[in-house]
Amino acid sequence: MLHVRDTDRYDSFTRRTIIVAAGGSLLVTGLLARMYQIQVLEEEKYATLADKNRVSVQLVPPLRGKIFDRFGVELAKNRKNFRVLIIPAQTQDIDEALDALSQYIEISDTKRKKILRTAKRQSKFSPITVAQNMEWDKFARINIFGPSLSGIQPDAADTREYPYGSLFSHVLGYVAAVNEKEAKSNPVLMLPDFRIGRAGVEQSSELQLRGEAGNISQEVNAYGRVIRELDREEQTPGKDLVLTIDTDLQQYSMDRLSEVDSGAAIVMDTKTGDILSLVSAPGFDPNEFNVGLSQETWDALNNDQFKPLYDKAVKGEFPPGSTFKMVVALAALEAGVISPNEWISCYGAVTLGNGKFHCWKRGGHGAVNMRSSIKKSCDVYYYEVAKRLGIDAIEEMAYRFGFGQTYDFGIPGEADGLVPSKGWKIANFGEKWQQGETLIAGIGQGYLLATPLQLAVMTARLANGEEQVRPRIIRSIGAKPVPIEPAAPLRIEPEHLAIVRDGMNAVSNEQGGTAYWSSRMEGEGFTLAGKTGTAQVRRITRAERAQGVKKNEDLPWKYRDHALYVAYAPVENPRYAISVFVEHGGSGSKAAAPVARDIMQKVLEKDPLGVEPFQPVADSGNRSKNT
Repeated sequence: MLHVRDTDRYDSFTRRTIIVAAGGSLLVTGLLARMYQIQVLEEEKYATLADKNRVSVQLVPPLRGKIFDRFGVELAKNRKNFRVLIIPAQTQDIDEALDALSQYIEISDTKRKKILRTAKRQSKFSPITVAQNMEWDKFARINIFGPSLSGIQPDAADTREYPYGSLFSHVLGYVAAVNEKEAKSNPVLMLPDFRIGRAGVEQSSELQLRGEAGNISQEVNAYGRVIRELDREEQTPGKDLVLTIDTDLQQYSMDRLSEVDSGAAIVMDTKTGDILSLVSAPGFDPNEFNVGLSQETWDALNNDQFKPLYDKAVKGEFPPGSTFKMVVALAALEAGVISPNEWISCYGAVTLGNGKFHCWKRGGHGAVNMRSSIKKSCDVYYYEVAKRLGIDAIEEMAYRFGFGQTYDFGIPGEADGLVPSKGWKIANFGEKWQQGETLIAGIGQGYLLATPLQLAVMTARLANGEEQVRPRIIRSIGAKPVPIEPAAPLRIEPEHLAIVRDGMNAVSNEQGGTAYWSSRMEGEGFTLAGKTGTAQVRRITRAERAQGVKKNEDLPWKYRDHALYVAYAPVENPRYAISVFVEHGGSGSKAAAPVARDIMQKVLEKDPLGVEPFQPVADSGNRSKNT
């Protein structure tokens, strides 16, 4: 018979046994439930996590689209870039890995520090470029000894190449590395040495040229080494661009402009607005930006007084000078403030209040009408016409002929120039417009500013006579032609246009014309109608006028006048327009007109618009074929 104490001990043991058994059951039940959840309910989730440890997915950069001229000449293409990458996740010590690699290639201290900084900033699985654009023999050695180099990966990527170097630098622009902010916007931009367009059509058509990335799924071991490829999704190459440019004309224009220190030249189709040639001289080699500029080269480009990095053709803003007189003449005819046959006497200057406004010809031109005022470029005539017109009428006609606006035609960074007005003067200076400022605007000086592109547009509209033709530089993207935008009507009376055109014809083809000796063309049927312009960049004092105005050649380069010339051809059936700007070139008739004449001679001899243009043909890889 059990004692009470033994009974209590038995009951306590039984309770503990039951509690332990129940706890064990609950634990087993929980484990079984968790196993069921993991293996059944969340199978897909953990299978995915396991795959992430086993499978590495890498983006494949898309092949950038090529760029062609209107006849299929390749202006921008891709070439192989032999490079060496390091993947931090695949090496225990980056410094040691770089030490081992330095037995085969040179790694500077600066480069090493940059690699280490990048490794701390980005994912350890992201490759970092150690060297690129390598010679084949060095790259081959890395491939041979690569398996023994921890974390080192040889790679043959694609990079941009510009066969014509500086010839198309301002048209094409260049590609360069992305910055940190850009990289965060798109995973593709984080790929090693990925480059995007920074200027020209490379920038404006970046998304079309870039294409879409592909990806490769690879099985890797615990150390990140690739075992085998599991799957691949091919990248979509970027679309090819076909430009309106003619390479032969571009080359000839650059050759002619290389004979002056600094300038720009644009050839334009007067019917469609196609830009056949657009040159800003001097240029720069965009290939250097692609492979990486040295500090010495960068400093030389930035400190060059002729500004090779600056696109003078579309960004340069200068007084248009006497090339603006056709706009003032048409405004006067349309407003009816002067008859084309009315004679105005030029004695070399006019007086307004206390101010004296001089003609470029010290002794004056005598009696001139509208035709002879254009032929001889008489300033006094346009002082009088501008005074009768007022700035409002000049402003309206200037906009109609393309001044004071941009065209978004495929090259970013266009300057819009400046067409001054009464409202603009009050807004910017808090002062009323003065009549003397109207007189100065009448000869294309004062506040008025224009780009060489705008002068080409003005000339094309004068030659077209019916539409406000707009410039364009991209003919097709991929296999799809870029449509020509409908042009607004010019709304100028034909007889008024005929008078102004006749004056331009006299400039170049009649004795006494300001460009008669410098712009006459050779060959039957080769004729152009033009207008000279000389834009003053410094103020001439009374004392200097009394002693004799200094000649441009006697002044430092930066104080010399700008030289301009605009023209269209052939006179009988205009199809080509040109504007030439020579920075600090002095006289428009001496510096700019001969350049324009020679380029236009080349244009008419070749007649590129009479040749069947190149048409892109897309294959399965969306690559255009050069036929």
